[in-house]
Amino acid sequence: MNIALLGTGLMGQPMARRLLAAGWPLTVWNRSPDKTRSLVEVGARAVDRAADAVAGADLVITMLADGRVVRAQLQDGGVLAAMKPGALFVDMSSIQPAEAREHAAWLAARGIGALDAPVSGGTLGAEAGTLAIMAGGSSADFERALPVFAALGRATHVGPTGTGQLAKLANQMIVGITIGAVAEALILAERGGADPARVRQALQGGFADSRILEVHGQRMVQRDFAKRAAMTVQLKDLRNALATAAGDGTELPITTLFAQLYAEAIDHGHAEADHAGLWLELAGRNGLR
Repeated sequence: MNIALLGTGLMGQPMARRLLAAGWPLTVWNRSPDKTRSLVEVGARAVDRAADAVAGADLVITMLADGRVVRAQLQDGGVLAAMKPGALFVDMSSIQPAEAREHAAWLAARGIGALDAPVSGGTLGAEAGTLAIMAGGSSADFERALPVFAALGRATHVGPTGTGQLAKLANQMIVGITIGAVAEALILAERGGADPARVRQALQGGFADSRILEVHGQRMVQRDFAKRAAMTVQLKDLRNALATAAGDGTELPITTLFAQLYAEAIDHGHAEADHAGLWLELAGRNGLR
């Protein structure tokens, strides 16, 4: 299959490299062309327009900022008109489930298959090819995409169109809330005179252990908040969860609180930090540097 990848930012860049390493013919597009140059050096074909990238492609992957950007490329960017009937559109961006269903309907009207297949694992997972891929759509389209997913990580078909995005929202709720729990626990330990690095070590292997404690807890201990997964993206996903919940009357009080905390962290100057940088907001409230 000829593959087109739209969006070669923090996540799209290492995903493109995994696809190229697996031998897939790949055409790439990014709004900022400088982010495609290094991919050309390892075998990708870069184009200036998203519509040119998808013309003739058998499978199109998008890794874009949000549903608004995906919609803009489908319509204003000419992607919907340029894709050939029988192709498969795989949106690996994190968007609202309602947006995924709307986009899939537009594509189906042109004889194009669609999967919403957001991912978890961050840039580390993208580089290692160990992403958790949560796919919504038909079983037939999922089977078509499986050989491509194999280069990127472990894919699970979770249900019909839109459910991949629901699974991603669930993931982001757990990640965002757990980051806050780990941050507060380590701050409490440090304020009380314990070594937070040793507290983190002591908790590993017990019921409090998690991937968040392992990876993000280490970043908090080392005060390393270089952006791997953006604070702004975490907030966007929590707000998408709240918007989805509001649509069907689901109450999410914990997510509501954490959306407010991430928003305040961004307002206080931490927009360019990794989402583990919620520690910075909570530490600032407690006089830690």
